[in-house]
Amino acid sequence: MSVPGYDVMFGKLSLRGLFDDYFMQRGGIDTRFVLKAKEDPRLQLAATISTSGDMEAQFRWHRDLDNPHTFVDLTASASEPMLRLRSCAYYPKYGIGAFGTFPFLMTNRVRSEDYGVMGLRYGSKNLSIGASFLPFALSGEVPYSAWLVGRRGSLSAGVQYKPLSGSKHHVPFTDPMNWNCAISYGMGSDSPLSPSLNFALELVRNTQLVASFYRNHVVGSMEGNTEYDFIIPTNSIDLGLELAKRLDRDKPAENANDLSFQIAACWKPNEHVLVKGKAGLSKSSFAMVLNHPIMTFLTFNVAVERDHKQGTASYGFGFCFKDI
Repeated sequence: MSVPGYDVMFGKLSLRGLFDDYFMQRGGIDTRFVLKAKEDPRLQLAATISTSGDMEAQFRWHRDLDNPHTFVDLTASASEPMLRLRSCAYYPKYGIGAFGTFPFLMTNRVRSEDYGVMGLRYGSKNLSIGASFLPFALSGEVPYSAWLVGRRGSLSAGVQYKPLSGSKHHVPFTDPMNWNCAISYGMGSDSPLSPSLNFALELVRNTQLVASFYRNHVVGSMEGNTEYDFIIPTNSIDLGLELAKRLDRDKPAENANDLSFQIAACWKPNEHVLVKGKAGLSKSSFAMVLNHPIMTFLTFNVAVERDHKQGTASYGFGFCFKDI
């Protein structure tokens, strides 16, 4: 709910999950615990511990299990000494939602967003519009961000207003560096959260052109709940690629390359095994996730990363104990 509809309707969430999930940091071991109260499944406590010293704990309460977008959670992190309160409310009947994020116990509040962010949104099958605001905004920071996305048939188009942090432009709405725009073609699914095919072209801050492709193919499936008529995929393949080209030619020569490219694939042959890999111009990675068939609360994953420029390889491991 707190994720802009601009990111959702152009398949960015699906791509980020394909490119990032289970690819842990090099040489690290991550352990995650997810605890739910049997007496009240609306309550959940999750904790993540890493050998790098990062620790995070989150307590979440859902008002209704059938509406996962309405919740309140409290997050504490060791890497960032603070508490973060987040609340989201969504009314599916009207397509209206509200959200807010408020950090507490921060010793050094430098940016305006350190005091919190609030927002409103409306979404339907063919339209998503929303904006977020800062309770203590400075001049030129109203709104903090905004988006408008429309869809007709298989085509989607939209714009996003997101000012650069620290920008002092006296008329921020007229600065092209504060805008993103995109167009996409998708088919095979009515839900933008899980598009079976999506191709998008985006202009980022008038300095970068990004082309992306995401494909989800269900090889085998089983019936879920016949009362609500949904299907659970048991054998699926995901494929995604992203190509980014910088357009600003007057940048310093020592900056990053003008062109970046990455491709990833994921295969889930059954509910207990998941295999995925990704490759880029400088690095490639492989990950495998295993869910114990008997102790279903236990999931183990391993990741390998190869740095082609340095000629080195690194490994990462993860454990997840869920619903124990």
